[in-house]
Amino acid sequence: MNIQGLDYNTGREKLLMPEYGREIQKMVDYAVSLPSKEERLKCAKAIVRMMLTKVPQIRENAGYEQTLWDHLYLMSDKQLDIDWPFDVSSAEKIHSKPASIPLPQNRIRLRHYGKLVQELLEKLKDMPEGDERRELVRQTANQMKRDLLTWGHGSADDEKVADDMARLTDGAIQLDLGKFKFDKVTAIALDEGKKKKRK
Repeated sequence: MNIQGLDYNTGREKLLMPEYGREIQKMVDYAVSLPSKEERLKCAKAIVRMMLTKVPQIRENAGYEQTLWDHLYLMSDKQLDIDWPFDVSSAEKIHSKPASIPLPQNRIRLRHYGKLVQELLEKLKDMPEGDERRELVRQTANQMKRDLLTWGHGSADDEKVADDMARLTDGAIQLDLGKFKFDKVTAIALDEGKKKKRK
């Protein structure tokens, strides 16, 4: 539907930096069209002051003035011919995307336990007997039980944890459930764990 007199943003030219708004973009376009370098610089300084009122929180960043001049350079589509008070040669880095982070390539056998628990179980396979190993077994078993309860994988009983621990360590760790005592897991701790995972 095309109603005469109505001008929608969807029909307008796309803004290079929408956070400053269309009016600032119009000012930048006007500054580019000015005939003398002195007028363009004077206008550019006024525009930077206006840009600062649009995003006042930028003052919290170190070197915010450099950032504002970089933004002005980009908004002018590199057409504003002035004696720049800051070096704007690296301004285009603002729009560059960071390199993608590769996903872990090794397979996690039981995803609800996660990679760290799997690494702990691998370490326990070759760890010599002693207090350090017993403590690591205790902490790992308790973490596994919390993970089962958090992810809601049906049964989170002690036998399930002992069975998974034995299977994932190729039988190196055998929990004696007659002697081993799990930490008590409260409902509050579980709720906090679920909230963290949602964020």
